[in-house]
Amino acid sequence: MTALEGVRVLDMTHVQSGPSATQILAWLGADVVKLEAPTGDITRRQLRDVDDADSLYFTMLNCNKRSITLNMKSERGKEIFADLVADSDVLVENFGPGTVDRMGFTWERLREINPRLVYASIKGFGDGPYTHYKAYEVVAQAMGGSMSTTGFEDGPPLATGAQIGDSGTGIHTVAGILAALLQRAQTGRGQRVSVAMQHAVLNLCRVKLRDQQRLAHGPLREYPNAAFGDEVPRSGNASGGGQPGWAVRCKPGGPNDYIYVIVQPQGWAPVARLLGRPELVEDPDWATPEARLSKLDKMFSMIEEWTLGLDKWSVLAALNEHNIPCGPILSTQEIIEDASLAANDMIVTVDHPERGAFKTVGCPIKLSDSPVRVDRSPLLGEHTAEIFRDRLGIGETELAELKSNGVI
Repeated sequence: MTALEGVRVLDMTHVQSGPSATQILAWLGADVVKLEAPTGDITRRQLRDVDDADSLYFTMLNCNKRSITLNMKSERGKEIFADLVADSDVLVENFGPGTVDRMGFTWERLREINPRLVYASIKGFGDGPYTHYKAYEVVAQAMGGSMSTTGFEDGPPLATGAQIGDSGTGIHTVAGILAALLQRAQTGRGQRVSVAMQHAVLNLCRVKLRDQQRLAHGPLREYPNAAFGDEVPRSGNASGGGQPGWAVRCKPGGPNDYIYVIVQPQGWAPVARLLGRPELVEDPDWATPEARLSKLDKMFSMIEEWTLGLDKWSVLAALNEHNIPCGPILSTQEIIEDASLAANDMIVTVDHPERGAFKTVGCPIKLSDSPVRVDRSPLLGEHTAEIFRDRLGIGETELAELKSNGVI
């Protein structure tokens, strides 16, 4: 048995924020039916690397789902959609504000059709002046607090490589949906779940809002910055917490030959000895965290002089012998080839009938009684006949008519 066995999800999402959420629901065992226009999710064709096959953009965000097509502009399409809503537990969409309403399906109408429905909407922004602005991954990062605090002090604001605006919003949406389903078990009623991309990014930037308020009481001593103004500065690779950390270079000096090292109070003595500077353990200018705070740049420069003579894996082994927190900077190639990630089903190989085998990310949520199997993404409309026949009772004759009339 899977964790969400029996939960039916009608997935009207596209691109990334919505599909990332519904894919997790599918991984956890929900029957996720992806409803697409007859032309399909736009990402089926975006950034294609194999001609006439669904792109990796699509396949890596839509595993374990079933696909149907439906023309929501047709009256029969709207009738079928209403029947699907009545037969579903969850509806998820990430259209622009008001799009589903303009189709004739306001929240009030959806609730009439199915009072138990959990209706989840992902938008760029909450109610207010930004409501109708278009939002994309980096726009959400820009307006959620991430970009202003990412980068080096003398450089421009930077986007993160992690998709915190899209997939980060997706996982927040999953939490909301699961909470609503749990509450429904007690009340029998569904409810709206609304998640804004800007809000999700902000939730992931809470430590920077913490530091914004700390500035009222003076400089942020654990930051490497020389000066502070009225707002939290960009601080390069500083850890952002109470323990100083930095990415230091390793041999042979390639773009990802770095290791991130955190120096805790109890870690200073073994670090000093590894550097060949045991006298610094007792030196009052270095012995305490307070003494080191004013010269973190010099401390990490000394560490880097040592790491430049070793590759990152050797540094990793040496530091871990002394329980010093650290981690090598793994490139995308190293990650996709990492044996431990494969062993943990976090890098999985999936066969696809059009593009052949491809690698994708597995489910990061591990449940002891509900293991996840990653299945391929569906072809466009692959399950239309099956779902319309089995769930809605539509016969072969009408299916043929629907196809000829452009409804599916």
